[in-house]
Amino acid sequence: MMKKFISTYLAGVMMALAFTSCSLDRKPFSAVEDDGMLKDPSKWSAATGGNYAMLKEANFTRNYVQIGEFPSDDIVFVKTSTDNLFFSYNYVHIPAQANVYQLWTMGYKAINGCNRLLEAMEAGKSPATDQLIGENLFIRAFVHFSMVKIFGRPYPQQASTNLGIPVVTKANAPVPPKRNTVREVYDQVIADLKRAKDLMNNDNTNSYATSSAAKALLARVYLYREQNDSAYIYADSVINYGMISSRVKLKLLPGDALPGYFTKNNESNEETIFAIRHTLQDDRDWASLGSMFYTSPGGMGYGEVYASEPYRELLDKYPQDIRHAFIQAAGYMKKTNGEDSIGPNGKKVVIKAGRDTATWADKWYILKYSNQEGVPTLSSPVVLRLAEMYLIRAEASAKMGKMDAAIADVNIIRQRAGLSGSALFSTTDLKGYPSVLDVVLDERRLELAFEAQRSFDLFRNNRSVIRNYKGVHPPNQVIRATDEKVLHYIPEQDILLNPNLVQNPIQ
Repeated sequence: MMKKFISTYLAGVMMALAFTSCSLDRKPFSAVEDDGMLKDPSKWSAATGGNYAMLKEANFTRNYVQIGEFPSDDIVFVKTSTDNLFFSYNYVHIPAQANVYQLWTMGYKAINGCNRLLEAMEAGKSPATDQLIGENLFIRAFVHFSMVKIFGRPYPQQASTNLGIPVVTKANAPVPPKRNTVREVYDQVIADLKRAKDLMNNDNTNSYATSSAAKALLARVYLYREQNDSAYIYADSVINYGMISSRVKLKLLPGDALPGYFTKNNESNEETIFAIRHTLQDDRDWASLGSMFYTSPGGMGYGEVYASEPYRELLDKYPQDIRHAFIQAAGYMKKTNGEDSIGPNGKKVVIKAGRDTATWADKWYILKYSNQEGVPTLSSPVVLRLAEMYLIRAEASAKMGKMDAAIADVNIIRQRAGLSGSALFSTTDLKGYPSVLDVVLDERRLELAFEAQRSFDLFRNNRSVIRNYKGVHPPNQVIRATDEKVLHYIPEQDILLNPNLVQNPIQ
């Protein structure tokens, strides 16, 4: 009976994906085609590649970023959209939300692919097999963690009783899965990553999981869980390994290379720990992730989601901040090295944003998902990078009372961004901030903007998303960390298929 349930469930998933992915010309490599692959060790590497392909599929990677980023106060819509992604922006969630269903189904498809391989492989048989086990554990942990943040409440809010998502670690579970608590999901994620870090080495490129990637994700998970000592230890481990190891080229890009960070492919970027690799063959043109954030001079991309006014005001406190290169006034080109553009008359071109006349909101493109290898709609979304490890270490330090250490790490990131002198912080000069933690969180906002972290950073620290700026959201919109609207609904299609699933509260 259970096998029939799973077959029916997966058939429904595949049918849904066939409809929701109709704009794509290419199908990804299937995670595990048949049982023959499971029995043939020579096929395990290819099958693992299929599980990475599930992350690369638009139904996962596009929605992972947009559902994570659109609820934040770093972006603004100036027009409504008929795409369901707009519901993630305005917090008017619906049970039949297509982008949420796509993420859920593709996420569990990836988890199922990992589970089938993990059940076939035995640790200790060979270093190559151990590496593959570690990679599949990493993928499974990453997907579980990505989704529990969307469907479950922030960890500090009664994690032992609040419902998260189903933890699925078996390909053929005895009963349809129910939702585990947020704490149980985190426990499984941590268990998978701890095992993965010990099984893997660091010989992979950053397009694949490594021991350092597992440690970096552990640092993030522990930070979200408020186990600050563990978050500090793992972030520190990744930072120091990159400094002392001759095997791993892991270092902060220098400031002069920072503007081009997100235009590099994975292998040529020494700061990236793990990114979801997209090649020229994977370019989705208008259906790409970056298409919503940017319109190229050639007219490629919708360019409907912009950098918000409060984010730009924070960035503009220091005009010399190199991170200005990651946004661009709509309708104008900015040099990738951050220099002023010079017009044909020899004078500096004044960069002035276009403005939506309906909302009077300035329009600034976001460039973190565009122009990889010169292609406007191509990018390899960065999941983990070294700069975040410094900021995790800084936040953990601040919460453990190590204020000097926290400020030191913040200043490392600021100096890389071209700031010096009076633009740097000290424990005796917080420049008007009420606490060192506030300094750290604003630095996270500057450095990690648009990377699907801002709203989670606010909610896990019991802070609100405040939209007191122009846009098509409700005027002076405030979303508190305890609001029901923080949660997306469990897809109603799965609620109907699985009687053991409990829906999130009606909003």
